[in-house]
Amino acid sequence: MPEVKWIKIVTDFFDDEKIQLIEAMPDADTILIIWIKLLTLAGKKNLNGYILLTENIPYTDEMLATIFNRPVNTVRLALEVFKKYEMINYNGDGTIQITKWEKHQNIEGLERIREQTKLRVRKFRKNKKMITDSDCNATSNGCNAVDKIRIDKNRLDKKKKERDRYVKLIFEHWKTVMKHPGAKLSKERSTKIKARLKEGYSYKQCIAAINGCASSPYHMGKNNDGTIYDSIELIFRNASKIESFIERNKSRRRLVTSISGKAKTDDYNWEVSNEEK
Repeated sequence: MPEVKWIKIVTDFFDDEKIQLIEAMPDADTILIIWIKLLTLAGKKNLNGYILLTENIPYTDEMLATIFNRPVNTVRLALEVFKKYEMINYNGDGTIQITKWEKHQNIEGLERIREQTKLRVRKFRKNKKMITDSDCNATSNGCNAVDKIRIDKNRLDKKKKERDRYVKLIFEHWKTVMKHPGAKLSKERSTKIKARLKEGYSYKQCIAAINGCASSPYHMGKNNDGTIYDSIELIFRNASKIESFIERNKSRRRLVTSISGKAKTDDYNWEVSNEEK
């Protein structure tokens, strides 16, 4: 959907009872800023109030903390408040949706924008087709070849941009989970992540690998020499390494499911050999 540059903020915004209740809280200013940021993000995505990175990837707390430039615990607190006051809903896969989205957006205005966009696109394509048909009348095969090259290049460019965006999101998740806020996305780190994405590992699998490493007491320093092994270069070193951490994350989740709710995964005696370094 086309990006929208505005949302509705009415003049009696602060007269709303829910906003007044939030203003009475200790972190009121920060929570309200996060609410405004959430509304503008929903308006930018223009998905009827859903907060999604893409159609299949919902924003996590960590991703929102990075985008909003706020501590992840503060974002989680704000989301809990919004959920409590029914300002947002979570669907089955954890996707956030702003409730009563029509209150914050002019739905009729959006429909007009969509229709105007469709008309402009239709007119542009029609004019382009007329020019293309005219130019290619004598050399249709050559034009078809040029068009195919252009389409292939556009497809590759789009795929590269999408991969670059995933690399940044994966790196930001690693910074948050491993507590390296000052870390930089160097060429070496970027290359390792890209290599695994090119091999076919998904964004979710890369996130799972980072979580798997973080759940390992050995890699978090509970070893003979007290060394922490949490680098991007280690986690994404090669296919076997990322798969081992993905499996470790699955094992951790199975453990949490199988033991009582009071048990902690840290109490589990993970057996890790020196080869796992």
